[in-house]
Amino acid sequence: MRLISSSGNPDLAMVHVAEDEDGRRLEFVDSIQPPRTRGEKWVVIVSTMFGCPVGCQMCDAGGDFQGKVDTEGMLWQVRQAVKERFDNGSPRTDMFKVQFARMGEPALNEEVLDALVGLRNEYPETSVYASVSTVGPVVSRAFIDRLKGVRDEHYANGRFQLQFSIHSTDLDVRSRLCPIRTLSFEEMAGVGAGFREPGDKRVTLNFCLIEGIPIDPEVVRRHFDPEHFLIKLTPLNPTDRARSAGLRTLIEKDREEAAQSYIDAFREQGFDVLLSIGEYEENRIGSNCGQYLGRIAAR
Repeated sequence: MRLISSSGNPDLAMVHVAEDEDGRRLEFVDSIQPPRTRGEKWVVIVSTMFGCPVGCQMCDAGGDFQGKVDTEGMLWQVRQAVKERFDNGSPRTDMFKVQFARMGEPALNEEVLDALVGLRNEYPETSVYASVSTVGPVVSRAFIDRLKGVRDEHYANGRFQLQFSIHSTDLDVRSRLCPIRTLSFEEMAGVGAGFREPGDKRVTLNFCLIEGIPIDPEVVRRHFDPEHFLIKLTPLNPTDRARSAGLRTLIEKDREEAAQSYIDAFREQGFDVLLSIGEYEENRIGSNCGQYLGRIAAR
């Protein structure tokens, strides 16, 4: 693997593009989350695939699947990000968070589990936290069972976050947005509740707020227990595929209040709610979720 391009704002987020010996390209990101400084929290977002076979309507990584990234390839992304930021090869930060959430559906790549173990072994003296974000493919039940074992051994006491990307409570609409056979809400709730142990973070249910896409907090509450799950609401990022599908974000700069009715409705159902908007500059940089730098791949 070799680094071929880096772009962005060094004080906020950088998107790195790498190429393997077969010419396949992937992206990884390193960023901070203001108002936290890099010394307080630093995030690296790695790709688990070259492209993605799922083809979600809001994600530019879909439609050009060229295979899975192996364990070494995932760890290489982390090492390279660390090397770019820290001279001695050791991340000097209170929270070093690695998210398996850039290009690819991580639950379709078994080597994510080995990469999680390798990550903890490679930075044993560092406050390493990890996160896996999935749309919940049917096959993810077995993956999550094995993931729980990795979490128990290497990321106990709140050092791991599991996220299910839901986006809509209308199953037909969800199937259109994420065209892959997924776990039912009942199955997802059972898997997620079984994933938690005392001291663990609650499992996140992520909803991307899109105009005209139905989200019913009462439906969510019928299936998911607020004791084990929390709600994250995010904007729809300006991806090429979202524009082609005619999708428009419900919340954007100077219109964040549009999320308030959802926040209130989920809280009425007993859920804790996180409104995760981030920095709008990341839309320009291309570091937000789903934004794939196709112009780099075309070179």
